[in-house]
Amino acid sequence: MRIGVAATAPFGADVLEGLAGGHDVAFLLTRPDAPQGRGRKVAAPAAKRAAERLGITVHQAEAPELPGPVERVVVCAYGLYIPARLLAETLWLNVHPSLLPRWRGAAPIERAILAGDDETGVTIHQTIERLDAGPIAAQEAFALTDLDAGTAYARAAEIAVRLLGAVLEAPSFEPQPEDGATYAEKVQAADRQLDLDDPLDAWRRVRALSPHIGARAELHGRPVTVWQGRLENGSYVPEIVQPDGRRRMTYDEFLRGLR
Repeated sequence: MRIGVAATAPFGADVLEGLAGGHDVAFLLTRPDAPQGRGRKVAAPAAKRAAERLGITVHQAEAPELPGPVERVVVCAYGLYIPARLLAETLWLNVHPSLLPRWRGAAPIERAILAGDDETGVTIHQTIERLDAGPIAAQEAFALTDLDAGTAYARAAEIAVRLLGAVLEAPSFEPQPEDGATYAEKVQAADRQLDLDDPLDAWRRVRALSPHIGARAELHGRPVTVWQGRLENGSYVPEIVQPDGRRRMTYDEFLRGLR
């Protein structure tokens, strides 16, 4: 079975790499190169870089088009609207890192951690015009416990590849319920601000935004990004921080620099 993959973000790149190990991936659809990072230099999406390493043909456009016939297209962290005329050409299967219908939308793992969810998961569902609302072919949960977003996305990618291997050839769908639907909005600047007077929220917020975004705080009068920390005796203790304009460092190194 020849399949296409539509992916852009690192989570999509991980799923692409996993699929390429056991499936005939005909092409990757991904978004155009764009400014990234603090320096805003134009760079290729993570999925494109993975496809080039794997020797998979890459198609980049502002709007998706199918470059050739395939029996399935796997969509994972793609970020572009897929029009109905393309959905009618073949079966599109979306990989979504949540237990749908909870956390439809752009930042499902981040929102699950911020909300204090005990678990999240992966859902494979048919792509339809409504966002993350298609009938479900497979779903599997995993515990969040003290995972940060990066570790959770990596675990979700592993599960997604396994689930896809079981359903790609002959998926059987169950309608997705609307009861319990919530939406995972994109992470905004306000979501990054730590309230160190609320230790539990701070612990969740840093985990939700690590290692890809980072939470913001002022420590000892210095603006910093907090990448890692722990709860201790009812307080939040930073462990890895990054003062503005400097490298990441341990909190102890940061304190020694102040002295």
